[in-house]
Amino acid sequence: MKDTKRKATQAKKSAFPVWGWVVIGVIIIAAVMGFNLLQSQPQAAEAGMPAEVSVAQAADLRDQGAYVLDVREQEEWNALHIPDATLIPLGQLSSRLSELPKDQEIVVVCRSGNRSAQGRDILLDAGFTNVTSMAGGMNQWQAQGLPISTGP
Repeated sequence: MKDTKRKATQAKKSAFPVWGWVVIGVIIIAAVMGFNLLQSQPQAAEAGMPAEVSVAQAADLRDQGAYVLDVREQEEWNALHIPDATLIPLGQLSSRLSELPKDQEIVVVCRSGNRSAQGRDILLDAGFTNVTSMAGGMNQWQAQGLPISTGP
Protein backbone atom coordinates (compact mmCIF):
# COMPACT_ATOMS: atom_id res chain seq x y z
CA MET A 1 0.00 0.00 0.00
CA LYS A 2 2.81 2.39 0.89
CA ASP A 3 4.45 1.62 -2.49
CA THR A 4 1.28 2.54 -4.38
CA LYS A 5 0.94 5.85 -2.51
CA ARG A 6 4.61 6.65 -3.11
CA LYS A 7 4.30 5.98 -6.88
CA ALA A 8 1.15 8.12 -7.11
CA THR A 9 2.86 10.98 -5.24
CA GLN A 10 5.94 10.75 -7.48
CA ALA A 11 3.73 10.77 -10.61
CA LYS A 12 1.98 13.92 -9.40
CA LYS A 13 5.28 15.64 -8.64
CA SER A 14 6.78 14.83 -12.05
CA ALA A 15 3.73 15.89 -14.13
CA PHE A 16 4.00 19.35 -15.73
CA PRO A 17 1.24 21.59 -14.34
CA VAL A 18 -1.58 22.67 -16.64
CA TRP A 19 -0.97 26.34 -15.87
CA GLY A 20 2.57 25.89 -17.20
CA TRP A 21 1.21 24.76 -20.57
CA VAL A 22 -1.14 27.74 -20.60
CA VAL A 23 1.77 30.14 -19.99
CA ILE A 24 3.81 28.51 -22.77
CA GLY A 25 0.85 28.76 -25.14
CA VAL A 26 0.34 32.45 -24.37
CA ILE A 27 4.04 33.17 -24.95
CA ILE A 28 3.99 31.39 -28.32
CA ILE A 29 0.84 33.23 -29.44
CA ALA A 30 2.30 36.59 -28.37
CA ALA A 31 5.55 35.88 -30.21
CA VAL A 32 3.73 34.92 -33.42
CA MET A 33 1.45 37.98 -33.23
CA GLY A 34 4.42 40.28 -32.58
CA PHE A 35 6.29 38.84 -35.55
CA ASN A 36 3.24 39.26 -37.80
CA LEU A 37 2.80 42.86 -36.63
CA LEU A 38 6.42 43.65 -37.47
CA GLN A 39 6.02 42.07 -40.90
CA SER A 40 2.92 44.15 -41.68
CA GLN A 41 4.53 47.54 -40.95
CA PRO A 42 5.91 49.38 -43.97
CA GLN A 43 9.67 49.45 -43.79
CA ALA A 44 11.19 52.37 -45.67
CA ALA A 45 14.63 51.38 -44.40
CA GLU A 46 14.53 48.24 -46.54
CA ALA A 47 14.38 50.48 -49.60
CA GLY A 48 17.45 52.43 -48.58
CA MET A 49 15.75 55.35 -46.83
CA PRO A 50 14.93 55.56 -43.13
CA ALA A 51 11.25 55.68 -42.22
CA GLU A 52 11.75 59.15 -40.78
CA VAL A 53 14.38 61.88 -41.12
CA SER A 54 15.10 65.03 -39.15
CA VAL A 55 14.38 68.47 -40.55
CA ALA A 56 18.10 68.99 -41.22
CA GLN A 57 18.29 65.68 -43.09
CA ALA A 58 15.17 66.58 -45.07
CA ALA A 59 16.74 69.92 -46.03
CA ASP A 60 19.87 68.09 -47.21
CA LEU A 61 17.78 65.62 -49.23
CA ARG A 62 15.87 68.53 -50.80
CA ASP A 63 19.13 70.26 -51.69
CA GLN A 64 20.31 67.01 -53.32
CA GLY A 65 17.20 66.88 -55.51
CA ALA A 66 14.67 64.92 -53.47
CA TYR A 67 11.02 65.52 -54.29
CA VAL A 68 9.29 67.24 -51.36
CA LEU A 69 5.64 66.25 -51.01
CA ASP A 70 3.49 68.32 -48.65
CA VAL A 71 0.33 66.49 -47.51
CA ARG A 72 -1.28 69.35 -45.59
CA GLU A 73 -4.40 71.24 -46.63
CA GLN A 74 -4.44 74.20 -49.03
CA GLU A 75 -4.91 76.78 -46.23
CA GLU A 76 -1.88 75.46 -44.35
CA TRP A 77 0.14 75.47 -47.57
CA ASN A 78 -0.84 79.09 -48.33
CA ALA A 79 0.38 80.18 -44.88
CA LEU A 80 3.84 78.67 -45.44
CA HIS A 81 5.51 75.84 -47.30
CA ILE A 82 8.91 74.62 -48.43
CA PRO A 83 9.98 76.28 -51.69
CA ASP A 84 9.56 73.96 -54.70
CA ALA A 85 7.52 71.45 -52.68
CA THR A 86 4.39 69.91 -54.20
CA LEU A 87 1.04 69.99 -52.41
CA ILE A 88 -1.19 66.92 -52.48
CA PRO A 89 -3.45 66.85 -49.40
CA LEU A 90 -3.40 63.53 -47.56
CA GLY A 91 -7.06 62.86 -48.37
CA GLN A 92 -6.29 63.05 -52.10
CA LEU A 93 -2.98 61.21 -52.08
CA SER A 94 -4.24 57.72 -52.92
CA SER A 95 -6.04 59.00 -56.02
CA ARG A 96 -3.11 61.14 -57.23
CA LEU A 97 -0.22 58.67 -57.02
CA SER A 98 0.40 58.89 -60.76
CA GLU A 99 1.57 62.50 -60.28
CA LEU A 100 4.55 61.40 -58.20
CA PRO A 101 7.98 60.31 -59.47
CA LYS A 102 8.84 56.65 -58.85
CA ASP A 103 12.51 57.18 -59.73
CA GLN A 104 13.24 59.94 -57.22
CA GLU A 105 13.59 60.12 -53.45
CA ILE A 106 10.44 61.56 -51.85
CA VAL A 107 10.34 63.40 -48.52
CA VAL A 108 6.78 63.67 -47.19
CA VAL A 109 6.05 66.66 -44.94
CA CYS A 110 3.10 68.03 -42.96
CA ARG A 111 2.60 70.39 -40.02
CA SER A 112 3.99 68.23 -37.21
CA GLY A 113 4.98 64.85 -38.64
CA ASN A 114 1.84 62.75 -38.12
CA ARG A 115 0.18 63.09 -41.52
CA SER A 116 3.52 62.80 -43.29
CA ALA A 117 4.04 59.37 -41.71
CA GLN A 118 0.60 58.33 -42.99
CA GLY A 119 1.46 59.71 -46.43
CA ARG A 120 4.76 57.82 -46.43
CA ASP A 121 2.93 54.60 -45.61
CA ILE A 122 0.41 55.17 -48.42
CA LEU A 123 3.28 55.58 -50.87
CA LEU A 124 5.14 52.53 -49.58
CA ASP A 125 1.98 50.43 -49.82
CA ALA A 126 1.55 51.67 -53.41
CA GLY A 127 5.02 50.42 -54.38
CA PHE A 128 7.12 53.55 -53.99
CA THR A 129 10.48 52.57 -52.53
CA ASN A 130 12.48 55.73 -51.85
CA VAL A 131 10.16 57.47 -49.42
CA THR A 132 10.66 58.99 -45.99
CA SER A 133 8.73 61.24 -43.58
CA MET A 134 10.11 64.45 -42.06
CA ALA A 135 9.91 64.43 -38.26
CA GLY A 136 8.64 67.63 -36.67
CA GLY A 137 7.01 68.87 -39.86
CA MET A 138 6.75 72.48 -40.93
CA ASN A 139 6.67 73.54 -37.28
CA GLN A 140 10.30 72.43 -36.88
CA TRP A 141 11.30 73.53 -40.39
CA GLN A 142 10.22 77.10 -39.62
CA ALA A 143 11.64 76.99 -36.07
CA GLN A 144 15.05 76.13 -37.52
CA GLY A 145 14.94 79.12 -39.82
CA LEU A 146 14.93 77.15 -43.05
CA PRO A 147 13.56 78.81 -46.21
CA ILE A 148 9.80 79.10 -46.61
CA SER A 149 7.40 80.42 -49.23
CA THR A 150 3.88 81.71 -48.74
CA GLY A 151 0.77 81.91 -50.87
CA PRO A 152 -0.80 79.49 -53.33
